Amino acid sequence: MVKILALALAALLAVPVVPTENPLVVRIEQGEIRGVDLGDYQEYNGIPYAAPPVGALRWRSPQPAAAWTGVRDASALGPRCAQAESITGTTATDEEDCLYLNVTTPTAGGPRKSVMVWLHGGGFVEGSGGEYDPHRLAVRGEVVVVTINYRLGIFGNFGFPGLEGSGTFGLEDQQAALRWVRRNAAAFGGDSGNITLFGQSAGGQSICAQLAAPAAAGLFQRAIIQSSLCTSAIPANALAPGLPTVSPWEAPGSVAVRGKAVAATLGCSTVDCLRREKAATDLMPHFGKFAGLSYGSTTLPENPATVLAGGGAHDVPMLSGSTRDEMTYLQGIIDHATQPLTPRQYLDYLADAFGAEAGRVADRYPLSKSIPPSRAWAAVTTDSAFACPTLKRNQAFARRSPTYAYEFADHTAPPTLPPVTYPYGAYHSADALYLFDFRDGVTSPALTSAQQRLADSMISYWSTFARTGNPNTPGLPRWQQLRPTDVAVQSLAHGIRRTNVSRAHNCDLWATIEL
Repeated sequence: MVKILALALAALLAVPVVPTENPLVVRIEQGEIRGVDLGDYQEYNGIPYAAPPVGALRWRSPQPAAAWTGVRDASALGPRCAQAESITGTTATDEEDCLYLNVTTPTAGGPRKSVMVWLHGGGFVEGSGGEYDPHRLAVRGEVVVVTINYRLGIFGNFGFPGLEGSGTFGLEDQQAALRWVRRNAAAFGGDSGNITLFGQSAGGQSICAQLAAPAAAGLFQRAIIQSSLCTSAIPANALAPGLPTVSPWEAPGSVAVRGKAVAATLGCSTVDCLRREKAATDLMPHFGKFAGLSYGSTTLPENPATVLAGGGAHDVPMLSGSTRDEMTYLQGIIDHATQPLTPRQYLDYLADAFGAEAGRVADRYPLSKSIPPSRAWAAVTTDSAFACPTLKRNQAFARRSPTYAYEFADHTAPPTLPPVTYPYGAYHSADALYLFDFRDGVTSPALTSAQQRLADSMISYWSTFARTGNPNTPGLPRWQQLRPTDVAVQSLAHGIRRTNVSRAHNCDLWATIEL
């Protein structure tokens, strides 16, 4: 009898206890999901916000995600969208079923929290929402943070004659995710009427597009644009050796012509043929040929640069800026892949980009033992493509919306790329290290105590802006709202203060040179 009781007790102990009410299970529009408790925050990962854009849905507007029965596990990230291997260490994938998002929410209760929706960077050809671990932002900022995937490369930006949405399928994905967030934010303790859209690099450029996109009106109440090419041409050789001067936005028709040529290479004369007969692996050799956004569609009817400059953007409070040494990052990648520029190449690059004005540029950006050619070229392209156009864009924003401008200037930011012969400084994407940890194959460098203090300050500024439309918070240096004629912005470094970015980046020169 004792043996039987012992066996029965062992069997009972082996049966998992199922709680009658699980606080990690929340109901969203498609069904119930179970998240992960990580102490002071919770994660709900890999949530489908749209149907898989495969087969007949390839190159179509995102469709509603299917419902499910039972409780869906939300502990694992969804697959990243198709992309090539990255220098940051992420692996290649040809996955098209990738329209997933992740929600991180602080455990602390209280009133409904502001929601921040992050659009990742990566030049519209790489990256994922899952790379970014936003728990520091969620906990310290007391906000709900959503990170999303959106279609990239040939799957997100493909065009073809007569194809509705040509060049903007990734933008439509972002809008679908924002609509999903509005409908479901309350399930995670979020306020569906207080959504901040924020993003860096291609993510920030996407926000410029959404500010000009008619269907995005009302989908977000505030915007944070970090290090984005939106309103000015990009000098020749800046993005890659041999690349001519280009606009951030492709004109109507050209993407369709390129799409038709790619289709012909693959033996197809129609989009239907490409959908029906070509697998993702067939398309991947042409993936990078569609690495940008185009206008002229219903989704993005006009050139966003024209809309933003003309004051026609959606009127929302703005927080916007760039890093002090933007282009050391890209130049470092190029130098690592090839070799550093020679003095002769530097002068040739100036001539290619600026023609008759090359001499004036060389006078402002001379070479020396302490400034090698690659570093000088990075300064030229930082100032002409990022710093001065960003200031001009922010001044335009300030004419109609509350605008808070910044420059991330921590020259000690930990580099994430192989070393080069010059310091990276406050390079492109360095500011993201201060807002997020990283995961999903991306290494997260450790911050020093001083860098962590700056990170805490930035998180407080960003989250306070998300709540109120004004970043100012007790205990931090005052952040002055930008006026349309201001040239000084908030410098985010060790010792936060205002800095004259026009003087620091030779904006008087760049105001007289047309690319």
